[in-house]
Amino acid sequence: MGQIKLEQRVRYPPFEPGRFAPETLPIATSITEIAANVEPSDVVDYLSKQPPSFQLGTENNWLVEQRYIFENEVFDDSNIKRTNEYVEDREIPRIVKRHRQGWYLTPNPVHKAVRQFMSFSVVVLLLSLAYLFIEPVLSSMGVPSVGTGTVRIGLLDYPTLAIVVVPLLFAPLLFRVAANFVDLVSQRKFLNSAPTDPVIYFEGVPTAGQPLQVNVDIKERPENWKAIEVMWRVGILSPAREEVFAALGRSTASQPPPGLTTSLPHHWEIGLDDGTGGGEESPMEHHEVKGGLFLRPMRVMDFGGRKPWVTETMELESPPNQWPGTVSTSLIRIHWEIIIRIERKKGGSLMYVQPVTVAHPTEPAKIFALPTNDGRTESNQL
Repeated sequence: MGQIKLEQRVRYPPFEPGRFAPETLPIATSITEIAANVEPSDVVDYLSKQPPSFQLGTENNWLVEQRYIFENEVFDDSNIKRTNEYVEDREIPRIVKRHRQGWYLTPNPVHKAVRQFMSFSVVVLLLSLAYLFIEPVLSSMGVPSVGTGTVRIGLLDYPTLAIVVVPLLFAPLLFRVAANFVDLVSQRKFLNSAPTDPVIYFEGVPTAGQPLQVNVDIKERPENWKAIEVMWRVGILSPAREEVFAALGRSTASQPPPGLTTSLPHHWEIGLDDGTGGGEESPMEHHEVKGGLFLRPMRVMDFGGRKPWVTETMELESPPNQWPGTVSTSLIRIHWEIIIRIERKKGGSLMYVQPVTVAHPTEPAKIFALPTNDGRTESNQL
């Protein structure tokens, strides 16, 4: 007789995953005993009543994996014939209740434009410094200098290049402040006249890998609403920071492992995420709304079908990759949600988000390359 253990392995993409080499980051591993004193002949029967294993990603890339171990060896459950889909009955994680449920606004598009303009400003600054460094050499070779003179403003003389470069550096800050002010005003207006929540119900049990049959009843349609679109998507939420530290054998008070930052007390709450996003995730949000009015994208996510809203039953195609159903543990959080996106005449798009409990398929899921996202609100890719 032996033990059956559930092993979860995670190398989750940090904030801005494109800046990291996945193979250099550690894999957080958690092992939990789920059955003891099991005969080898009974393993298949026991696992046939459990959700199938899954491997999302690879050992040398981002990885989210759940598998079974029997007698200290990985048990291949791909040949187990499960007759029914499995629906987990765990409670919805607090991160979903706080950040992925209800009404959400779209950030001012200036935020995204300013971020791109800041990169241009930094390039101009570096080129200017490089030019000033080599300008004496160019002058000694007879090459006329450009921008090295001075311009008098008031009682002081300033380098000509500074008159060009400095405004390029400060302009994005001013535009960002103005965009935050506009966002705060739009949030206040929305809170004073929030619409009634739509009623969403499904035909049958939503299952990974199968189309979603959904009905959406919108009881209120203000005059400034235009097109309405219904979609669903799946993604992987950030693991709980304390769980990652425990899986890596570290104390939360110790130095963070590679890929994680030090804790951010003003933006991070215990159990919500890994704490690496902070103020970069979202523009300034109204303090009266817990979790904010801007929907944070999942750093790993994949879209299913989307269709214009109609009063009849809609069928939304499943995401193209093989995904497992809903998983709600501290280390692995596979999250499904349906989104109602409403175009408005003014104020940008409006979204209503509702979590969906999705059943696991009967066979193990496998994805070779996880679709990653930088985690900023303006990159929601809706």
